[in-house]
Amino acid sequence: MKVLIVGGGGREHALAWKAAQSRLIDELHVAPGNPGIGGFALCHRGVKATDIEGQAALARKLHADLVIVGMDDALALGLVDRLHDAGIKTFGPTKEAARLEWSKGFAKEIMTKASVPTARYGSFTDYETARAHLEREGVPIVIKADGLALGKGVSVCTTMAEAEAALKAAMLDRAFGEAGARVLIEEFMKGDEVSILAFSDGRTIKQMVSAQDHKPVGDGDTGPNTGGMGTYAPVPAYTPEIARTVQKHILEPVIAAMADRGAPFVGCLFAGLMLTADGPKVLEFNARFGDPEAQVVMPLLENDLLEVLLACVEGRLKDIHLRFREGAAANVVVASPGYPGGYPKGLPIHGLDKAEKLGVRIFHAGTALDDNGVLVTAGGRVLGVMAVGADLREALSRAYAGVEAVQFEGKQYRRDIGWRSLSKLKKTY
Repeated sequence: MKVLIVGGGGREHALAWKAAQSRLIDELHVAPGNPGIGGFALCHRGVKATDIEGQAALARKLHADLVIVGMDDALALGLVDRLHDAGIKTFGPTKEAARLEWSKGFAKEIMTKASVPTARYGSFTDYETARAHLEREGVPIVIKADGLALGKGVSVCTTMAEAEAALKAAMLDRAFGEAGARVLIEEFMKGDEVSILAFSDGRTIKQMVSAQDHKPVGDGDTGPNTGGMGTYAPVPAYTPEIARTVQKHILEPVIAAMADRGAPFVGCLFAGLMLTADGPKVLEFNARFGDPEAQVVMPLLENDLLEVLLACVEGRLKDIHLRFREGAAANVVVASPGYPGGYPKGLPIHGLDKAEKLGVRIFHAGTALDDNGVLVTAGGRVLGVMAVGADLREALSRAYAGVEAVQFEGKQYRRDIGWRSLSKLKKTY
């Protein structure tokens, strides 16, 4: 079959890498793709992920049997709806179903109606009203832009000065554009944060292996939030008992609620959870595979990815038994100097061959080829260095060896990926 994947980051690289292993694949296309993906698939660099008509035209031209939409902006713009209109099978939610991600306020409304446990919150479009609510609530507190903000629209504030600055940045300075026109102010929750990706066909939903992201740029969860500086899977704190609770009280009720609205969710539902003392609670939903979570979940998935995605699109996910390999996977993000603020582009990248000889898999996130065909940096998050191992320690050791082999000027990365689980494991000895 001919498959088109929409997007060009590390998530899409991981999805393309996994799809290329399918027994069903005949042709694999990615638009726009990246240099890493270009090593084994045909990239259509001239078609942006957010070019809805361009993507639809490309899918028709290719006679694509399946389109996989990886990018959140494309989902929010209604690419899946456009492809459905063209009669093309597509893995990904419609614009209305993807509203679970592109409107945090909407997601809260759905959770409230479905009695899904989540943080207490207030929703505001007026700055002064929001500021007054903030003063009543006090700190610690969480400030969230309602819309899509490249993973950077959430501020966990421990002082009133931080909270007021976050509120002002979103609502007055419009640091996130229209995404910050509405802001949610949420209670601060304590516990282990876990990412759960789940396949859904609109009626049935099945969890993948758990993962844990590291959003702050600095070691020890310091500094501003990013799109994610690294992740690992599985998360020991996410026990089978907790998984059953999440399935019964979070995932299934949300899928049922969306179906009742006439907007069945077909695709990958990402549930960001906090494992609190009162049980798991939802931090947020995303309407697609996580980035960088996909980079550790896909390597552990034993199923043929395309078989699972087709089952979702065709409404027969209940017949699929998901299987995941034993052991662990870890992915360390190597970022440009200055990220998540301003950063240079065009820095030559070296050492990828050396790193891969160490047994790691490198997923390209922000790279390009210059006029001389040299691989250079082209984004804030440049590469994801992923390794698998018999356990978390082994996976991390291999991944960090790969990171050391990769070189470009001013590279930065967190040196403590997996620290929460590792600190708990140490206590058992």
